[in-house]
Amino acid sequence: MAIRFRILTKRVFIICNVLLVFFFLISCLAPYLHPQKWWFISLFSLAFPFLLLLNLLCMAGWFIILRPRYALISGVAVLLSYKSILLVFAFHPGGAFNYDKKPGTLRVVSWNVARFVELKKNNNKGSQKRLKMFELISQQDADVLCLQEFHTSTDSNYYNNIIAVQALGYPYYYFSFDEDGDNHYYSSIIFSRIPFVDTGRIRYPRPTLPDVLMYADLKLGDDTVRVYTTHLQSNQLGKFDYDRIRKIQSGDDSMVANSKSILGKIRKGLTRRSAQADVAREVMDNAPHPYLLCADLNDVPNSYTYDAMRGDMQDAFLKKGFGIGRSFAGISPTLRIDYIFAGKAFRIKQFNRLVKYLSDHFMLVADLELKKPEN
Repeated sequence: MAIRFRILTKRVFIICNVLLVFFFLISCLAPYLHPQKWWFISLFSLAFPFLLLLNLLCMAGWFIILRPRYALISGVAVLLSYKSILLVFAFHPGGAFNYDKKPGTLRVVSWNVARFVELKKNNNKGSQKRLKMFELISQQDADVLCLQEFHTSTDSNYYNNIIAVQALGYPYYYFSFDEDGDNHYYSSIIFSRIPFVDTGRIRYPRPTLPDVLMYADLKLGDDTVRVYTTHLQSNQLGKFDYDRIRKIQSGDDSMVANSKSILGKIRKGLTRRSAQADVAREVMDNAPHPYLLCADLNDVPNSYTYDAMRGDMQDAFLKKGFGIGRSFAGISPTLRIDYIFAGKAFRIKQFNRLVKYLSDHFMLVADLELKKPEN
């Protein structure tokens, strides 16, 4: 009887391991399958780090119970997924970020500022957090700021955040002034200490949210570089949805009932972001100058959106960072959805991720240098 139980238990473990490997490999396919046709597979990209961890635990488990040959079930899958692993994890532990800029270096900040928390002039916790956000920006000594979910107003009762940032030493800016109510404006924005020689924006197709891909051309010595920034369609999860997610995580309520509307919003976000990414990629492929992109993609590295937006650019975090690089402060510790990408004409000198709980996103900073042409 005991022998039969052990055999049955082993078979169950093997079946579970095979199923785990199947879903893990499906998650690795997500970057290559367009979400407009394969949105359900794109969901697995969100689970990639957890599926990887479970496979590593399975491998360890088989070794512990002295069945090392069965560890190959997960082991082979992990080896096949090396490209996905190299997208999700950075392996460059280094020293502290050096704030002394070297000559010829372009320092770029990318940050989703979540409307600077406080819209209306006040003197409460929100306004104090807003001031801390401006202080953090000032401390970076950046040349260019790319800020997503930026809000400003010409109503004297509300904050004019354009003037506030200009006061930090960034006289030049480009903003699309998308209306967000009477005298309120909301979009991405580029600030700079360096004058612009050209600016422009590209609207994404409906029915996606009215986000834009915007750019500013800067003169660096004899060269011109283009800085793009964008914020892609979010999943539009509200407070009620986050409450549902917490209930699912804690097991306090029905997973099926709470998941239905959340999955619908995630599906919409996945498909609409992929359409925006296709547009942005085509635009950037025709850029007349060396370019970089600072963006809140609202998607993880092992996704179609990331693959399309990055193209052949360098990911500053993967080049100079370490770990998983979480950039969104909510839901899961695995969500790296904010990026600084640089074309091949740039050399990425250093990178920093500031884990400050001011916005719901963390600030990213990178020092870039244009490569000298080879003779």
